[in-house]
Amino acid sequence: MTNRERALNILHYKNTDRLPAVHFGYWGELLQEWAQQGKIPSELAENNGDGTEKDRILDRLIGWDFNWSCTRGANNGLYPRFEEKELEVLPDGARRVQNSVGLIERIKPGITSIPSEDDYLLKDREAFETLYRPKMQYSPDRVDFEYFRNFNETRDKERPIGLNLGSVLGNIRDMTSVVGMSYLMYDEDEDLFADIVDTYAEMQYQCVKAILETGAKFDFAHYWEDICFKNGPLISPEIFDELCAKHYKKRNDLCHKYGIDIISLDCDGVTEKLLPTWFENGVNTMFPIEIGVWGDQFEPARKKYGKEMLGVGGMDKTALRKDKAAVDAEIERIKRLVAMGGFIPCPDHRLMPGTKFELVQYYAEEIKKIRL
Repeated sequence: MTNRERALNILHYKNTDRLPAVHFGYWGELLQEWAQQGKIPSELAENNGDGTEKDRILDRLIGWDFNWSCTRGANNGLYPRFEEKELEVLPDGARRVQNSVGLIERIKPGITSIPSEDDYLLKDREAFETLYRPKMQYSPDRVDFEYFRNFNETRDKERPIGLNLGSVLGNIRDMTSVVGMSYLMYDEDEDLFADIVDTYAEMQYQCVKAILETGAKFDFAHYWEDICFKNGPLISPEIFDELCAKHYKKRNDLCHKYGIDIISLDCDGVTEKLLPTWFENGVNTMFPIEIGVWGDQFEPARKKYGKEMLGVGGMDKTALRKDKAAVDAEIERIKRLVAMGGFIPCPDHRLMPGTKFELVQYYAEEIKKIRL
């Protein structure tokens, strides 16, 4: 069987020969570590993105079958993007930088995690109308029509490839910061935030529609949101449902019309309170199902929603920084989830610095031994 057949059979509750060894990429710092340790060639540590040729070479070195985060889509963000520019250098060496979506970030020297959110441009109706609405409009030059018209003939047929559906709220949170989004929802112009969400969502819907109308076929469709943290959603579930449910339904109904029945969504953190909005409006696959300090989220969701709730992820990646005993224990835990069907184990986010190369190889080898 091909890895594409394995993955699709599992998510459709059909027979398959074994589990595929699936991953979700790496922190760049980890690849640098592995290169310095002599585990991988140094060229594989540079510009190694999801689904690229370098990513696939690394798959073969480690023993992975494929990276789940392999999608194709349109230029469905702000267009054109803002100029990235340095605004100020602070006494401690930190730099205040305006990024490509208008967020002002504080980048500290030597820190490689997500920068601090210092300020933002999207504060009021005037900023939206003059700076952002023009960048949120659909235009045909957002879509590479020639590529998608030839997609079915040229695509990789050995692994699943998804249609990038964009984001309903996560991208907007990136533009405003969490603080800014919170203020905008309760702005004196009570319709402003809804207008922002609706405008952005309509552009992304038109991008998806244009791609599907070319005849390009995809194995699944995929959203990126990241709108939760360790204690739950960054937005009231009621407001989220009111603002976003209709947009998920519209986009997902379009996917169903074109035969796409696996629709996954990437959201970190504790997602339980937002699952009803997603699931009731066509999202049926949780990813990457972070474990964090809160434990497994897939089994409770499966018990609540039944076999229609699918999953990719749910493997505690921190075991890969420890030892074989920890990896074996994690494999035993996820075997129970695999036995439920409709679930493909995958590290619950990108592998971070400190992850041991040999343990990743061992995990990939052991996962492929599991028969269904």
